[in-house]
Amino acid sequence: MLLSLVSLSACNSPSLQGMFDPVAPQIAAGPPEATLDPTPAPPPPAAARTAEEFDTTTEADRAAAVAAPVGGQQLGTTIASLGSPTEPGIWLRTGLVTELVQGRVEFQGVSVNVELRPSGGPASAGSQISLAAMRLLGAPLTGLPELVVYR
Repeated sequence: MLLSLVSLSACNSPSLQGMFDPVAPQIAAGPPEATLDPTPAPPPPAAARTAEEFDTTTEADRAAAVAAPVGGQQLGTTIASLGSPTEPGIWLRTGLVTELVQGRVEFQGVSVNVELRPSGGPASAGSQISLAAMRLLGAPLTGLPELVVYR
């Protein structure tokens, strides 16, 4: 009980205050992710708070993603969680690939062309999917959809 109180009191510490603030940025910006897109979507604005503000893909990007499917070789299935909303684009980071390639994912009958990015993990590990891809698939942003992945 005492340990719980000490732990909770630490939440008021000035050094920990931004850590639990849902509005504070939780992910440090690093170098841009490698991409196959010659004109990648820009990062979201620092003041972004909604899914619409974080999704900086263009109408043309979204139209290309839902156009005729790219990729025909099924690589497997994966459970995906929402990746960092600060990483723009339409992508899936997965252990099902070892190099950056074009592919597609399917969820409940909806197919979206995505960039397949290697996660460095085993093929049996879960994956992360971009906010834009989740929205195009109609998958719940807080869910863990099971995706069929094609190269």
